Amino acid sequence: MNNTKRYILAAVIILIAGAIYVINSKSVDRGLFGDPLSVAPRDGQNEMTNEEKSKLYELAKEITTPDGFINTDSRPISVGELIGKKVVLIDFWTYSCINCQRTTPYLNAWYEKYKDKGLVIIGVHTPEFEFEKDYNNVKAAVEKLGIKFPVVLDNDFSTWSAYKNRYWPHKYLIDIDGYIVYDHIGEGGYEETEKKIVVLLNERSVVLGEEKITSDIAKIRDGPEVQFGKIKSAETYLGSSRLEYINNLPGPSCFGNVCNFVEGGPLPLNTFSLTGKWAIEKEEARLNQTPGDISIRFSANKVNLVASGNGGIVRAEIYLDGKKISNQQAGSDVKDGIVEFNASQLYNLVDLQGDYGEHTLKIKILDPKFSAFAFTFG
Repeated sequence: MNNTKRYILAAVIILIAGAIYVINSKSVDRGLFGDPLSVAPRDGQNEMTNEEKSKLYELAKEITTPDGFINTDSRPISVGELIGKKVVLIDFWTYSCINCQRTTPYLNAWYEKYKDKGLVIIGVHTPEFEFEKDYNNVKAAVEKLGIKFPVVLDNDFSTWSAYKNRYWPHKYLIDIDGYIVYDHIGEGGYEETEKKIVVLLNERSVVLGEEKITSDIAKIRDGPEVQFGKIKSAETYLGSSRLEYINNLPGPSCFGNVCNFVEGGPLPLNTFSLTGKWAIEKEEARLNQTPGDISIRFSANKVNLVASGNGGIVRAEIYLDGKKISNQQAGSDVKDGIVEFNASQLYNLVDLQGDYGEHTLKIKILDPKFSAFAFTFG
């Protein structure tokens, strides 16, 4: 090898090494956490010994291969470092999930109420959609929802898998000894969960020789709770990976390719249709050019749509039962019958103020670069 080739090879190696350094300097050190593992139990005795607890409960699992941290002063956190010191609530969530959003006010309230009494909440953000892997998107959602407790990004589902989790949201309570002694799936159970938090905090007080706490279990949210028994429509996905309820699909050739969708007859309950030139991608229906409509026949009180303007602002007109929606019926993201889709997130389109019933919603998209992912109901 001549000197010129040696110099070129050395320069290439230096460039590659420099690129690797830059990439690593901007990423989380996933190697700190390694494979899924159970945390070590606290070395001590409580009212129940570790041997007795091990027969009833599983040990908490460690955070594995995190993809970023929010609200931690830029430092990694782990479950293991908290055992013997704190009571830990792990909450699996994702920011476009309406069930998670309705639970968030309770988590925020518990954190403010008990953070100085020994409670740590860790929100494990495990994404449902690809755009929810973006750190900046999650950070913006955390700020919008007023979340102050630590959040860790679990983009590869590794911590989710370590807990054998299957649901958003799902809360796990870990006692001072490191055992998962309580969990709750979905919404509701708030009074029960808070009572358990107080029990575990008082167990911690005994262990650490601190004064026990007293707490009034108060209602946190104003207004009526969701009446799930009156919701007759299920979450409806518009992407090909979970497409079930479309009423006018021209054919499977539309998966990944632009097709012309033509409106058919009246929609049966819990089905939707598209009009215009759309491509059905894996996660979303993407409008190729305007005009384009989405119509859905639903039975509920509220309608939300996970959607994106894909880097721009996409305006749409909202119609309910053939008429432009009134301000009294409009969701929080609709003003004078118009919604502006921008960030990739959940948008509230319809709010019938507790009047559960069957209706047809039509979304007339006025601008290009629009994607729709899923309808959810309340």
